[in-house]
Amino acid sequence: MPMHEHHDSGHEPNDKAREQPDASKGYEASDVRISGVMVFLVALSIFAVVAALLAYGLGKVLNARMAKEDGPRSKWAQPVDVRSLGNLPSSPELQNKMAELTQSFPTPRLQTDDGNQDVTDLHAREDLLLDNYSWVDQSQGKVRIPIERAMELLAQRGLPVASVVPQSPIMTGEQRPTVAVPLTNGFARTGYELDQAAAGASGRAERNK
Repeated sequence: MPMHEHHDSGHEPNDKAREQPDASKGYEASDVRISGVMVFLVALSIFAVVAALLAYGLGKVLNARMAKEDGPRSKWAQPVDVRSLGNLPSSPELQNKMAELTQSFPTPRLQTDDGNQDVTDLHAREDLLLDNYSWVDQSQGKVRIPIERAMELLAQRGLPVASVVPQSPIMTGEQRPTVAVPLTNGFARTGYELDQAAAGASGRAERNK
């Protein structure tokens, strides 16, 4: 039986010798094959056209469905050219008219600054009444006096003594109501008011320098 010897040289057998690139020119001598590039561009163009047609058809279907649900167009759904109205901030006449509408609009109005300025104005009016003399009823001669003066008079004259009111006996399990001591002796200033007061104090200090 004939024996065939196999010599393993460490290389795979190759029927044809591999062509070695010619590096003597210093650059690639073969041309770029544009067939693959053209196939890709054609496939991309076809995909873009198909996607555009699908999107257009889907938009038509959705618009037709919404138009059917909304019903016929009324006078309120007509497009309006707002350019003829002009620019509101640059028109003093429209600004004055808007201010008049804002002043005449009934309360409660929309808060534009989280209510900080309204609370500050309320406290300013209260301070004006608490710290100054003012008429309550001029025809009857009733005058509102400052709270400090009222406290002095109250300390001099004392509080009126209330008459004793007979109390009915309490039922079993009940307790007589008691008056708790208040936690504060008045309203507290808001952070917005404190910031305004600090800014005013710093401004007065700079003017006095």
